[in-house]
Amino acid sequence: MLKNRLDWHFSKYCSLRTLLTCLALTLSFSVSNAQDEASADGIPTDETTINNGKSLFTNNCTVCHAINAQVVGPALKDVHERRDLPWLQSFIKNSQAVIQSGDDYAVNLYNEYNKTLMPAFDFSDEEVTSIVAYIKSESAAPAESAATSDTAAAEGQAAAGGGATGGMSSGYLTVILAGLLIVLVLILVVLILIISVLTRFLRQKEDLDEEDREILGQKVSVQKVVKSKPFLGISLFLFMAIAVKLVIDGLYSVGIQQGYQPKQPIAFSHALHAGQYQIDCQYCHTGVMKAKSANIPSANICMNCHQQIKPESPEIQKIYAAIDFDPETQTYGNNKKPIEWVRIHNLPDLAYFNHSQHVNVGGLDCETCHGEVQEMEVVYQHSLLTMGWCINCHRETQVNAEGNEYYDKLLELHESSNSNEPMRVEDIGGLECSKCHY
Repeated sequence: MLKNRLDWHFSKYCSLRTLLTCLALTLSFSVSNAQDEASADGIPTDETTINNGKSLFTNNCTVCHAINAQVVGPALKDVHERRDLPWLQSFIKNSQAVIQSGDDYAVNLYNEYNKTLMPAFDFSDEEVTSIVAYIKSESAAPAESAATSDTAAAEGQAAAGGGATGGMSSGYLTVILAGLLIVLVLILVVLILIISVLTRFLRQKEDLDEEDREILGQKVSVQKVVKSKPFLGISLFLFMAIAVKLVIDGLYSVGIQQGYQPKQPIAFSHALHAGQYQIDCQYCHTGVMKAKSANIPSANICMNCHQQIKPESPEIQKIYAAIDFDPETQTYGNNKKPIEWVRIHNLPDLAYFNHSQHVNVGGLDCETCHGEVQEMEVVYQHSLLTMGWCINCHRETQVNAEGNEYYDKLLELHESSNSNEPMRVEDIGGLECSKCHY
């Protein structure tokens, strides 16, 4: 009896083991086939790589390229079928080197697009591969959705961004003074009405003495009112209050340029470039992710597009004049001179501010400090940029600690303090004087 039961369990075990083995072999065969399919042309098909490629393409390539439409450069649909991956890696990283090597395809492409040079990109082979993977994915997408995507990219949509303003309004004192003045006027009107009503009532009485009638018949002397102590006291109080307010407003406005909107030597519309065409801020302000300063764009960045786009525009002609460029012969001269842009946002030398620390590490959007730049025809200073404004931001802003091991110990300390509030900048020393002044 026992032997029969053992034999039965053993046969079941063998059957289950055989089934699991078959499933494992089938799964292994499927994965192997999928890998073979993905590696047939060396281009990955996983979502992570495609998403990384989409981000790189959006931030670096959409200025000149679209998948299904020609912009400055050719449409990139099925580019992986026209050229192999190693060629694409070499060309995207340094197109000029490929052209100078005499590659027929690269030379023909260069001549076809009016000898417009594509800037070199400091990408790794993996990053270029992810961009090609994204292009391949979009190339295989249905034509209708792809066309919709390209139309949206061409027309652009104004991106919504959170802006924060801080600091106490100097209008509070104005409101208080205006309120006091209104109250005084109302009191004066009420007193005049009371005197008028009493005077009319007393004149109707017949049993008044001559002395009382003389008092009722007296007229108000403006000169006496002006020289009276109550009038002089009220006037002096109002004068002193207005003078103090003007002095305080003047002191608080020292160094503040909120709303400053100077005229630039060349008209540049952020609403057109950053709004309609959705050119990423980093494309022109190259230092924002890796340096203290975001950098004012150099003329060669403008020429990446405007060597071919709208050369007849009077404003583009000013760029050509500055860099001594002849659009007819596509050649540069030696009489170059800098474009004297007028600086808008300017902190005092005693304050230290690092763009990369706030944008790259802190994860803040440009709109937080600069406002809706993508809607501005002419850029102006949106925020106060005062010490109080910065401190208020440090008190309210949560630390972006996700995926950053640097903050692990600080998070442990913050949680050990039994605080239910999220960790903010002020909790990690964001209010220390030496953070900004040293």
